[in-house]
Amino acid sequence: MDQSRVVIAIVLSFLVFFLWEYFTVDKDAVNKTSEETQVLQVEKQKKFTPEEELSAGSIGNESPAKPSAIAGTGRTIRIDTELYTAEISENGAVLKSFMLKKYRETVEKTSPFKELISKDMTKGVCRTWSKNESIPEMIGAVYNAEVSDEKIEIISETQSIKFIWISTDGITVEKEYSFSPDTYLIGLNLTIKNGSDRPLVDHLILSIEKAFTEGGRVYGFTGPSALINQKLEQIKTKKLKDKDTFEGKINWIALQDRYFLESVIPGNTDDAILQVLQHEENIIESRLITEMKNINPGEYKQFVFDLYFGPKSMKVLADINNGLGKAINFGMFDILAKPCLWIMNFVYGFIPNYGIAIIILTLFTKLLLWPLGNKSYKSMGEMKKIQPLMAELREKYKDDKKRMNQELMGLYKVYKINPMGGCLPMVVQMPVFFALYRMLYEAIELRHAPFFMWINDLSAPDRLFHFDISIPFMEPPYGIPVLTIVMGATMFLQQKLTPSPGDPTQAKMMMFMPVIFTVIFINFSSGLVLYWLINNILSIAQQYYTQKKMA
Repeated sequence: MDQSRVVIAIVLSFLVFFLWEYFTVDKDAVNKTSEETQVLQVEKQKKFTPEEELSAGSIGNESPAKPSAIAGTGRTIRIDTELYTAEISENGAVLKSFMLKKYRETVEKTSPFKELISKDMTKGVCRTWSKNESIPEMIGAVYNAEVSDEKIEIISETQSIKFIWISTDGITVEKEYSFSPDTYLIGLNLTIKNGSDRPLVDHLILSIEKAFTEGGRVYGFTGPSALINQKLEQIKTKKLKDKDTFEGKINWIALQDRYFLESVIPGNTDDAILQVLQHEENIIESRLITEMKNINPGEYKQFVFDLYFGPKSMKVLADINNGLGKAINFGMFDILAKPCLWIMNFVYGFIPNYGIAIIILTLFTKLLLWPLGNKSYKSMGEMKKIQPLMAELREKYKDDKKRMNQELMGLYKVYKINPMGGCLPMVVQMPVFFALYRMLYEAIELRHAPFFMWINDLSAPDRLFHFDISIPFMEPPYGIPVLTIVMGATMFLQQKLTPSPGDPTQAKMMMFMPVIFTVIFINFSSGLVLYWLINNILSIAQQYYTQKKMA
């Protein structure tokens, strides 16, 4: 068997992997709205104290007010911490804005801080209501914040802000947010006090929404996810028409894009329901539903949550230690990608340049796989020595393929050459390549991270200069992909060092591979292209050294 066919198969497997990532982007929309639901965890059920009875209000006989009659009259409370600025509206006691102070919208230093709640979210995030309208006014309620200042700075200790609303029939709902100065984690306690003359038997819903507006192709997972029964569920929106409800022990629900995460972590994970809806073209809503059970008149229940609005940083999420770290998943080679991310961050701790950290990580992986590479290049060198003899056999038996293959196998046996020897080590290395591919694409550490000169964002494609004219196969911005072109040149040089297949058709296919890879990589992040470039250079050096040694 000619090893060139196996080499082509390996190269094509790379292409299949990249093209599969490219064309299976989850962009299908399911246009449906539903009043189905989610929410909450019950921690305790108690009788009112006399003071709480007064707070809950008296039982009213008047008809419930329509939401539209009371909406739009509340204040907006602004909370500042070292990590973020949040705005909570008294209209629903919902988050209307959440800006991260350590991240910006673009690579420009004057760019505004990263906003996690887009202007499309007109209703806000963290809305709460009863599924079957047992508290009919709740969906449009205007709460009263128990603070006089509309700007609150969290400096040294955790501070709580309570929002209170009382329905016309005496049901009190309290939403209490707790903010800490040094974490993206926010506490949310929701208390329902039944001051009416009827029991409350219903389900409660806590909703988060996100507008997915990232342009270009998305190669990793984005969208709704959850940890259910200790298993990560990554929900593709195009499959919501088949299944949009998930039940079990829910540790958290989340909406995530390439770099950031919005999540609800219930305090009680039993018997919860997740429902995912898609509104309009790009808005995804995740609802956490929990059973309210039975809140009798004069009793109350408290539902406890944590909220996380912040970066998909392995270090940050590991410090929180609530299982949310599992939201960072690099696909089928996750077990290899995460150690590589740890090594890259470790190197960055000593050399604060992620471009250099990628180079050192590539060198480390190359040294780790050096013996396999040596075996592969040695086998290729042995094959190169017998290329003239193989060419003679192919010419002699060109009309008898069976005899030709028999003679070739005999030639391998005489010279003690394993035709697969140059390919099997490459197969073993492929999982490492794919793991690094996913990790370098999704690692938030590379977002807006500069390398040198024109490469000021390792998470974006490299472009020297910007053009207004469209370039085939290139996504905006348009410019000269210098790093990608150099990478393609190294692939061409490496191909020239590789023994040429005896079959002219196969030889032509192999020579086209650098061009195909250059076109594919033209829109990849410069961090990934840098890895591939350095890996090629090291491979060329190893291949040259091995062939020189064998000469």
